Amino acid sequence: MRRVLSLFLPRWPIDRRFAVEQTNKAFVLVTSIAGRRVITAVTVAAATEGITPGMTLAEARTFKPDLGVDEADVVGDAESLGRLALWCERFSPFVAPCGNDGLFLDVTGCAHLFGGEAGLAAQAVARLNRQGIECRATIADNAETAWALSRFGGRKITVVPGGGARAALADLPVAALRIEPQAVSLLTRFGLHRIAELYAMPRAALIARCGEGVGLALDRALGVLAEPLSPLPPASLRWTRRSFAEPIATPEDIAAATRELVETLCRRFAEEDIGARKLTLALHRIDGRVEQATIGTARPERDPRHLWRLFEERLPTLDPGLGIEDMVLTAGRVESLGATQLGFRGATEKDEIDLAVLVDHLTNRLGPRAVARPVPYESHVPERAVRYGSAIGQRKSAWHSDRLRPVRLLHRPEPIDVTAPVPDDPPLFFRWRRLIHRIRRADGPERIEAEWWRAAEEPRDYYRVEDEAGERFWVYRAGLYRPGASPRWFMHGMFG
Repeated sequence: MRRVLSLFLPRWPIDRRFAVEQTNKAFVLVTSIAGRRVITAVTVAAATEGITPGMTLAEARTFKPDLGVDEADVVGDAESLGRLALWCERFSPFVAPCGNDGLFLDVTGCAHLFGGEAGLAAQAVARLNRQGIECRATIADNAETAWALSRFGGRKITVVPGGGARAALADLPVAALRIEPQAVSLLTRFGLHRIAELYAMPRAALIARCGEGVGLALDRALGVLAEPLSPLPPASLRWTRRSFAEPIATPEDIAAATRELVETLCRRFAEEDIGARKLTLALHRIDGRVEQATIGTARPERDPRHLWRLFEERLPTLDPGLGIEDMVLTAGRVESLGATQLGFRGATEKDEIDLAVLVDHLTNRLGPRAVARPVPYESHVPERAVRYGSAIGQRKSAWHSDRLRPVRLLHRPEPIDVTAPVPDDPPLFFRWRRLIHRIRRADGPERIEAEWWRAAEEPRDYYRVEDEAGERFWVYRAGLYRPGASPRWFMHGMFG
């Protein structure tokens, strides 16, 4: 039988902002709606003053003139709720955000790990309360029943026995069906205030008067229709975890646990003949925050000594806070890696591995974009014919140019002033960067057409020219000759 846990966070925008440093002051979050400042969340102290979400700020200040105000951050609230969902994966691998104030957890088959369903719900609520997050929890056969009781049931923890949805929902208001406010108002006008009053009504008459949405919501709440949940993307199956009976916080303990996780994961890699290209270490703190460190490797790697050295450089940047209760090491990317001899190596293989180690250390310190190598790319336009890729990887290229190209290519062509006898002839001399270069030899033109899908570009006529000092340049004229229009010339590279 499926069992779903609904966690309702009634003051999530407030709690996530003041989770560490609680405030007893009357404080509200506001946003602008149709030119009015409307309250979206309130603290407990503000609620006791009669201030509620949906009230305008001007009206609230008639209750509390010295009311504390801050701007609502809807995007930040959603991102924080996503991180909290990841944190809740300790209770179930199937976690789905529910709106902007709750979470769904499919706890089918998980409750026995926490002493039963009541123990699981109590532990989830207690851990969230310890972080300063107010929470109510309900476990039921389906998401709709759990959602309704967590928000309208009035109890901190509720466990609905299997098949008990009908009785549990009976005394709840019709708004607990998660229907539109217009439908709630219509039902109230008909004198239908509680969900139990809908049970005896003919379904066809209910749908005809109140719309199909009410009937569908009732069927979902009673378990007649199943409501699909959209969980967070599953984490990689290649991971290992270490939990602690007492939180750890010292650098020595964190380093020892990290080394143990790396060795455990590398043993699994050897069994599967794979190596890691990306590893992420997550430290789950007791205050709910998750500190992460990610490393990448230039080639598949499963040598625990090398991977540990990469993590050793990153551990000082992680803040353990008041303590760490869980550590998880995840392989975000792996590739095939056959059997390797970790002792004696031939000279060629040793050079390759030493280069990979050097690239890994530089990438770990400078960032993945700081260590790269140019690789050919299929494009006739010179500045697009090269892109930067992994510093170590496939050496062969599918694109080979038989054209003579300069040793140094400018990142962007620079305009030059050119004197030419006729528009289609090479220049006699040109001015570039305040210096005049008189041409002694020239070769060209080589026409490179614009890429047809880029409408704003023009064809180019390139010339290889040599000045009186022996310097050789690659210049081009942009566009086709047009009577009455001055040709535009550019410097693009030097031949060394």
